[in-house]
Amino acid sequence: MPETDALTHDHTDLEDTSVTRRYFSKWQSITTHLGRVAAQMEAEGSLSRDEVSVIARYIVNLSFTFRALANKYHMSGRVQGMAPGKLTFDREESGFPIHAELLQMSADAAQAMKHLKNMPSTAKLKDEMIEEIVGRQTIPTKLQFAMSQRLYYEELAKGDLFWPQMDPDSLWMGNLSDGREPRRRYLLHWAVYDSGLNLPTIYLMECEDTGRTALPKDETRWPQAQQHLMAQSVGGLKLVTIASGFDRDFDDLHPKRLRRIHIGPMYSHAYTRQTGPLRQVLEEARAPEGEDWALAWTVEELESERVEREKSGWFGSVERQIFALDPFSGRGADTGATRMTRAVILPQRPFQVLAEKNPPGFRDVRKFVVSPGGQVLSYS
Repeated sequence: MPETDALTHDHTDLEDTSVTRRYFSKWQSITTHLGRVAAQMEAEGSLSRDEVSVIARYIVNLSFTFRALANKYHMSGRVQGMAPGKLTFDREESGFPIHAELLQMSADAAQAMKHLKNMPSTAKLKDEMIEEIVGRQTIPTKLQFAMSQRLYYEELAKGDLFWPQMDPDSLWMGNLSDGREPRRRYLLHWAVYDSGLNLPTIYLMECEDTGRTALPKDETRWPQAQQHLMAQSVGGLKLVTIASGFDRDFDDLHPKRLRRIHIGPMYSHAYTRQTGPLRQVLEEARAPEGEDWALAWTVEELESERVEREKSGWFGSVERQIFALDPFSGRGADTGATRMTRAVILPQRPFQVLAEKNPPGFRDVRKFVVSPGGQVLSYS
């Protein structure tokens, strides 16, 4: 059954079992390539080793989330009148499962052990399936469904998935000494599954700490900083707004660089209906199953240009960052960033069509071409 024939309506529910499984198989392939692309970015110097290590962890989390959802909906369309129903994904914009899917997954994770306790073991389910196939010569649909749900809850119980909210963590990057006060350098990182865009979004902030107690060990500042950053992790907020607010709310924390990485949208001629050149490219490519996709990767970056001292109280002063905005055509005021880098990750067949068509909007987009063997080629 062709993928395109199974998706002829505007709804975003995957009702057919084979289509659902191909959807998750596609994501398994995509997430496998993402780690290699991040390594290529490190080799080119656009990401540091620490940043790649952090990003790779979130990519692994994302792959575990897709694996859990693949188990949950493995029998979608085969078992009538039983949960979990059908996967709902954002067909028009992101190509990812909708935010509500991850919210439900997060709620299920809180009770995963309770569900597993009341379910037959994997070994028992396998024995019962063999008995039904051999003894009764029937397809054990209900047992297969029970197995898929058990595997789903087992994945949730393991943890390390990409949740709707991934609270800030810190990575120590060494100390600086300017002769005045000790400065600890941290890479703060956190992530969200953006509810408006239905996209996983990763934040990386290079921060200098001049507090008495190291930030991760400070029982007062660290929880406040975490809460502040999560509250500001909204796709509609400009980076300069996020960084400036953090800089003003914490006098002894100095954000030097902030990055926001949007993973997606995902484009597929079989599954999504976005507009634009990539849709036409994938339509003309007629790529084989598993290679009908392209994934956007966008990095917004804000850097501190200089530091100014601002009066604080009667006799004191505090350090404030002055951030550099994109100087070209006044775009910095619009984007709220120093620069924005766009890239697209795609298999060889779609890339060949993209190179031939060379649409104007993609001339400044970096292309990462991936192969089934794991090779990644980079083109500007």
